[in-house]
Amino acid sequence: MRNTGAFTIMSLAGLIIGYAMFFIGLYNAPFELNVKGYYIAVILLISYSAIGVQKVTRDNAEDNEIIAELESGRGIQG
Repeated sequence: MRNTGAFTIMSLAGLIIGYAMFFIGLYNAPFELNVKGYYIAVILLISYSAIGVQKVTRDNAEDNEIIAELESGRGIQG
């Protein structure tokens, strides 16, 4: 594993606290229900996009490492 347990717990705690603060603020906001639904949809889309960007970035970095290992193992100059 690349990350320690403490880092994982702190990341999850930050996510949960952030969501809780957002939803408490949204609950107390004087918006109509359709506006609150819009904000919920937006926060879910942002969360999904952030996770997707992290995964793609990590996968690209791992692919670059694999390609570099293959090229150095075969003696390919590039």
